[in-house]
Amino acid sequence: MSIPQSHIDLLERASYWHVATIGPKGEPQSSPVWAGMDDGGHVVISMLAKRQKVKNLRANPAVALSAIDPDNAYRYLELRGTVVAIDDEPDHELIDAMAKKYMGVDDYPFRKPGDERVTIRIAVDRANTMG
Repeated sequence: MSIPQSHIDLLERASYWHVATIGPKGEPQSSPVWAGMDDGGHVVISMLAKRQKVKNLRANPAVALSAIDPDNAYRYLELRGTVVAIDDEPDHELIDAMAKKYMGVDDYPFRKPGDERVTIRIAVDRANTMG
């Protein structure tokens, strides 16, 4: 499924996304992230490999994301989908691109020595919009 053109701008600009996964005991877990799109139409997020959310997605690839338009609280995009890839990000390319998009800086400023990041690619199965 493709993301509706009416709301794709929320992925193209610096909107904050809440990503929901299912934890090891079946409980939902939600946290805010930066997100974007790759050339294949997948939603992409960068995370530290050691995070619980990455463990959750490796165990159960079902995921939901939502963002509210920063300029209009009554406009939002909710996406439901499946993780199709969790790839190592040794050069920190995605997090640096997200830092440029969200912070206007070339390099992610919160990087720590030894940080291991992954790029998570999500195929969108369903989209819901308002506004």
